[in-house]
Amino acid sequence: MTGDVLDLTLCEAHAALKKGQLDTVELTSAAIARARQVGEKTNAFLQIRSEPALQQAEKQRHERPEHVLQGIPLAHKDCLAHEGETMTVGARRPRPADTMTATVIARINAHKAIEIGRLHLSEIIAGPSGNNVHFGDCLNAWNTDYISGGSSSGSAVAVASGSVFAALGTDTGGSVRIPAAVNGLFGLKPSFGRVSRYGAFPRSVSSDVIGPLARTAQDCAVMLQAIAGPDPGDSDTLGIAVPNYVTALETAANHTRLGLFRPSDPIDDEVMACFEKTVQMASRQWGGVVDRQFDDWGALYALGDMLSKVEAAQVHAATMASAPESHSKAIYTRTEPGLHLPAIRYMETLQLRPIMLQRFIDQAFADVDVLLLPTLPMPTPRIEDMDMEAGGNVHSLVPRLTCLTRPFSFLGLPALSMPMGLDARGLPMGVQLIGRPYSEARLLAIAHKLSMDVGWSFRPSELARV
Repeated sequence: MTGDVLDLTLCEAHAALKKGQLDTVELTSAAIARARQVGEKTNAFLQIRSEPALQQAEKQRHERPEHVLQGIPLAHKDCLAHEGETMTVGARRPRPADTMTATVIARINAHKAIEIGRLHLSEIIAGPSGNNVHFGDCLNAWNTDYISGGSSSGSAVAVASGSVFAALGTDTGGSVRIPAAVNGLFGLKPSFGRVSRYGAFPRSVSSDVIGPLARTAQDCAVMLQAIAGPDPGDSDTLGIAVPNYVTALETAANHTRLGLFRPSDPIDDEVMACFEKTVQMASRQWGGVVDRQFDDWGALYALGDMLSKVEAAQVHAATMASAPESHSKAIYTRTEPGLHLPAIRYMETLQLRPIMLQRFIDQAFADVDVLLLPTLPMPTPRIEDMDMEAGGNVHSLVPRLTCLTRPFSFLGLPALSMPMGLDARGLPMGVQLIGRPYSEARLLAIAHKLSMDVGWSFRPSELARV
């Protein structure tokens, strides 16, 4: 093939493999070389597994791909279990080898994708910036002076740089959507219960979800198709049917009613100007966009923050007591309050969740199917401004980064971040699409069509040279 094979989308790479224009060894070798190249600049990978990846690629070299993911180089956030191996979870303290493989990894493996490494993340899956005092900060694929977003930092940077064609991340308060937004990707937080979390290290057991990051909505749909569905290992997934997300890209957005969601949080003028242009494009495609609000928007964030702190403290209470020095100062101080919140408040928060969800659907989704709002209320911060160990105003920046994402994690609603343009510094900005429960097919279809109007595309090979 002519050109850089890593500039292809996942689906384009599959087509080239199927036609014999590429082979798996060529593609995997290029991905590993790119991972090493950009890894030195961005710190996206915690581990590159070149030898087993190339061995797997050689075995598939003369096979005709039976699935879109077969022979495609991928890598995933290092909080997903691989039997017999040890995940870092972005922390330095020793962990035993895993005794199982995460369901999502097993499902990806069943499609014969080629996993080339383990990807960087914020310490113990906590933090929206990509900072990590133990393994070094993960840096933005577009400009290393800026944050990569977190906690699925390496997942976003590896995909944006072309090291892999897609990656899995986890999202508890924005950890897929924020890095997707600041790296110019499509990042999907599925509905709570859509994807099994069996074998995923927990942050907040009542909010955690696993979702894909990719360079197109179509590639996200392929990834979601592979990992979604019931799993006895995760009772929250049982009884939930899975549509065909790929074929639905052409039809699921039909007759969609859009709402412009106006949160009470302040939004930067530059972000708002780009967002309003995106809304205008959407209105030309789907008709008028109506304004929508929710009276208790601030409460949604507070309740989600309560759950996250208490449930994270339960996971880490033992090590916080026995080895507090194994935690960075920032992560310890953000997690410790969960140890002191009364159990009755935690139970009240869980009981309020279905009530708040129904109120939100009744009010914010009145006469609309999908809500639009920015992913971040501000342009991407510089890495130096997000040093959690330094203190200062960084502790006010953290809730600002998650103010438009965490409420939807608390509600368990599906949320997709897609690119909407570049800011004055040439860095990507994202728009969120929020749907009713289990409406991922509609969100992906809207993102697929809207991205054509926005005209979004970039070449990973160009970012790799920056």
